[in-house]
Amino acid sequence: MGFESGNVSFRLFYLTQQFTSAVVEEFAKRLAPPIEKLDRDPISGWVGPRHLFDREITDEKCVAGPFLSVQLLKAEKKIPSSLLRAYQKLEEDIEMKARGIETLSRKAKAEVKARVIAMLQPKMPPTLQSIPTVLDFRNDLLIAGALSDQQIDAFVLYAKETLDTLPILLTAETAAMSRKQVNAKDLDPVMFTPDDTIDPPIEGTLGMDFMTWLWFAWEKEGGVYHLPDGREFGIMLEGPVTFFREGQGAHEVALRKGLPLNSREAGTALICGKKLKRAKVTLAHAGASYTANMDSDFGFRGLKLPKGEQVEDSGKIEERMMFVEFFWSAWLHLFDTFLDLRTDPRKWQKTLASMRDWIGTLATK
Repeated sequence: MGFESGNVSFRLFYLTQQFTSAVVEEFAKRLAPPIEKLDRDPISGWVGPRHLFDREITDEKCVAGPFLSVQLLKAEKKIPSSLLRAYQKLEEDIEMKARGIETLSRKAKAEVKARVIAMLQPKMPPTLQSIPTVLDFRNDLLIAGALSDQQIDAFVLYAKETLDTLPILLTAETAAMSRKQVNAKDLDPVMFTPDDTIDPPIEGTLGMDFMTWLWFAWEKEGGVYHLPDGREFGIMLEGPVTFFREGQGAHEVALRKGLPLNSREAGTALICGKKLKRAKVTLAHAGASYTANMDSDFGFRGLKLPKGEQVEDSGKIEERMMFVEFFWSAWLHLFDTFLDLRTDPRKWQKTLASMRDWIGTLATK
């Protein structure tokens, strides 16, 4: 699903140069071929925002205020694995009977499989996949519904060819460098557990450090913050939640029912050296609420936006992208607040001591 309705899931990508609406011509140059041209090889390309057969990429159709909206289409003819296996076994039986043998060599099986694919693939209906994409001119960002590693790799490659610049995936590490000029590798790995017998992680876990601190700050400070422009918002964390620690024993623990963040099990996970990796996050601002499942990788999943007032398509997409912008802006502002603490040795040591006391109390509830 794109950004025009329903919940939205996306990753942010930094752009190292500025663009204007004139860039719509570059997307139009890499328009997806007509679906009628789909044969054995997949086809890929950009299409308009309305539907996957929308081959009109123009300023009028794709640009709404400071946002350009398109989709990266991939179409292919895929054979269901169960159908392929069934036909392959059938053809192997026929081949063995014709040759008067009981088994086929690996090479012969590969030849049978290739023959079956050549026979079945032209008969398959097209399988369509898309990555909804918005170029934010004001913030020099790409906002794309690419969540898996495979999707991210494909998207980055195609976006680079289109824009002639490499999009940089926003993570805790890249955000720290871009926003605060902080190299995460220069930060010593941190442990929140008060149990000093547990070894610290070998590598840094900046995203999980942030989410664990955010949980602590929300409980201890009330969860009310202000953006640089003065807008006030509140934050709340809730389950389901996931804790993670690389090492011996259970690496990942998920708590789902009841009030997991207020449970002894959550405290036990922290005592054992785990950190918060995933949680449901709700932001409240100006009488509206925003809810998403947030990971330490800074993927925005299932973001539920406030109900808008616009009814026209162009107005609706601009309004919804402004809602999206508020959420990621608030999230990154919270990350900035954490980084300011994390890079101040005196304040960070004081925060660590408070967090360890809090963890000890949580684990004994």
